[in-house]
Amino acid sequence: MKKSRKSIKASRKQIIYTNQVCVENSLIRSSDGNISIRLDENRILITPSSLYKRRLKAKHILVINGMGEIVRGKGQLQPSSEMLMHLEAYRQREDIGAVLHAHPPYSTALTLAGIPFPENIVPEVLALLGPVATIPYAVPGTQALAQSISEPIRSHNAVLLSNHGSLTVGKSLEEALSALERMEFAAQLYYLANNLGKIIPLPEDEIRRLKRLPQSPNPT
Repeated sequence: MKKSRKSIKASRKQIIYTNQVCVENSLIRSSDGNISIRLDENRILITPSSLYKRRLKAKHILVINGMGEIVRGKGQLQPSSEMLMHLEAYRQREDIGAVLHAHPPYSTALTLAGIPFPENIVPEVLALLGPVATIPYAVPGTQALAQSISEPIRSHNAVLLSNHGSLTVGKSLEEALSALERMEFAAQLYYLANNLGKIIPLPEDEIRRLKRLPQSPNPT
């Protein structure tokens, strides 16, 4: 399917905004995390490696091709060390327009404790986010990590990377960010409820009903 071309200037602004939201909400820190947008069939905008996220500016964001080669960039900056994971997500699904790798603390903590993501406690997860896959640990920045998301990303918009963070995708960067926020909020609620007492999940009939609803990532 042929992709429509997206404006580099507008897409860079979207990345800067998303990065700011993630930093302000402690979803990414230091130089961690990375963001990309697919411009067209052959070009991807991606954040650079090793740059402190609070310093990120539009001029720092690189354009790479499907092989990961820089086709437009600034100075000595290199693409994110998780570039292979982004490229793999785009290869697996034509409908993905943006990829967001973050380090959400509550969601990541679930993987440290070996707890599956709680999909059955709030309706927004079932109706709007869908299932969240958790994959075994793989060394960050490696081909092994990229390969580990190949299968789950075909059917999930949110994946937890054990001991590492998360990967969320969407047709737009706003959708990927919304998926991240919904996932982290559910994980935070689970943590708070677990410390208050016994967690009461949604009724089974409501879970079945919500799963049947068509997912709309940005309801009005």
